[in-house]
Amino acid sequence: MKTRRLAVEGALEFTPRVNRDDRGLFVSVFHETAFEDAHDGPLFPVAQTSLSASRRDVVRGVHYTATPPGTAKYVHCVRGRALDIVVDLRVGSPTFGRWDAVELDATGFRAVYYPVGVGHAFVALADDTALAYLLSRTYDPADERSVDVLDPELGLPIPRDVAPVLSPRDAAAPTLAEARELGLLPDHHESHVIEKRLSAPGGTS
Repeated sequence: MKTRRLAVEGALEFTPRVNRDDRGLFVSVFHETAFEDAHDGPLFPVAQTSLSASRRDVVRGVHYTATPPGTAKYVHCVRGRALDIVVDLRVGSPTFGRWDAVELDATGFRAVYYPVGVGHAFVALADDTALAYLLSRTYDPADERSVDVLDPELGLPIPRDVAPVLSPRDAAAPTLAEARELGLLPDHHESHVIEKRLSAPGGTS
């Protein structure tokens, strides 16, 4: 398992070894030791696993959870191809407002770790693209937040040949500046404290 630190503080990319033969393939998308070495602590206790399926040109995000309670994510692609985008929404973070992007597919099986307070967006680059998520909390719609994925201030790398298909919720999301003005964004220190609590033995948010 190869690991790489992304441009957003605390966000990580994992590239597993894919074993192929004439029968097919075998891959371990998560590896505890590799994660602990890169993250300086164990993966959060998994409270929910989810899967999204999207047709080409669907753009989802930028999604995050009100913090507290906050949610950490581990995301990989099981079918199709997506441009996965990490966005630092944590006020006070040294990388606030910065983003990084990783292409996820069902060939290389790269995965991305999203710390608490960090926003997630992706662009489906192929029809029937499916992303799988490990989540530190169960879904609660009351805690779900979003920032405008097309906000010019963020300048996210939506490919030029994509005609973005957004949900009504995402289309109505505030810009980064508006969300900050309204006090909706996570605090960097508070997010870090919650994440450390998740990494502790028996950790929970």
